[in-house]
Amino acid sequence: MLSRAQKHFVLKVFSLFSVVRGYNILIVVIAQYLASIYIFAPHFHLRDVLFDIYLLMLVLASSAVIASGYIINNFYDSEKDLINRPNKSMLDRLVSQNTKLSIYFTLNFLAIIFASYVSFRAVIFFALYIFAIWLYSHKLKKMPITGNLVSAILTVTPFFAIFIYYRNFELVVFVHALFLFMLISMRELTKDLENIKGDLALNYRTIPVVYGEKISKYLLTGALVITCITAMILVFYFEIGHMYYFFYTSVILLLIFLLLLWKSNRKAHYLWLHNILKFIIVAGVFSIVLININLVLNRL
Repeated sequence: MLSRAQKHFVLKVFSLFSVVRGYNILIVVIAQYLASIYIFAPHFHLRDVLFDIYLLMLVLASSAVIASGYIINNFYDSEKDLINRPNKSMLDRLVSQNTKLSIYFTLNFLAIIFASYVSFRAVIFFALYIFAIWLYSHKLKKMPITGNLVSAILTVTPFFAIFIYYRNFELVVFVHALFLFMLISMRELTKDLENIKGDLALNYRTIPVVYGEKISKYLLTGALVITCITAMILVFYFEIGHMYYFFYTSVILLLIFLLLLWKSNRKAHYLWLHNILKFIIVAGVFSIVLININLVLNRL
């Protein structure tokens, strides 16, 4: 049996894991490596990708910045989360704000150290990334449209770092990026619909707060159409192997999302919609291997 002090320590660890959303960071790490193997550097030997110390440093720097970003976002959103996510908020509050800030600065320092191993340009890149996340959490996220676009850009930035490293400028890379960007933009707007109560209470000027739910649904519908078109372009105009299964499934799920969207009017409804988009994004990460199932075996 654990003592009371040990139980409290375990709860604090879970609390910190919840604050930095460790499961999301793990997905990003997997996505960065799979994207490197199958999309950014498909002609490299597998060993050269997996054991590339510079790629590892970029992934570690990205992970540290993402974790620190979740901390500073949690710091600024603590009051709003009490309204929108009371249970999660109570768990997150087991770690004091001072401790969170200390970990925030430590993670950012580590990110710069990791980046410095790659190049000075990488240091500048991640320093700007850190600043952009702080600016978004402090101010930009309260602005309609701007907050959504900046959030989506910040989410795909870790992949942009890998893209710059491999300098793969093939069109297929940009189309994949557009598909991911549109999905993330949809997720951000759906989250705003889900959290409208807390945003209204604390004067967050999100799209649903400023323009209303109906306009938000029209914007989501437009974004969904662009996402589906992008998926079909990838299927019919590029070599994506068996990943077309994922894109066909995604289009079906997005059509279901659209039907449910126009019937939704409660937080629970929008939570379901948010989970559909989250499932598509996570499934997309692991579906990257379908581009060429034999690729790993042939490159070992």
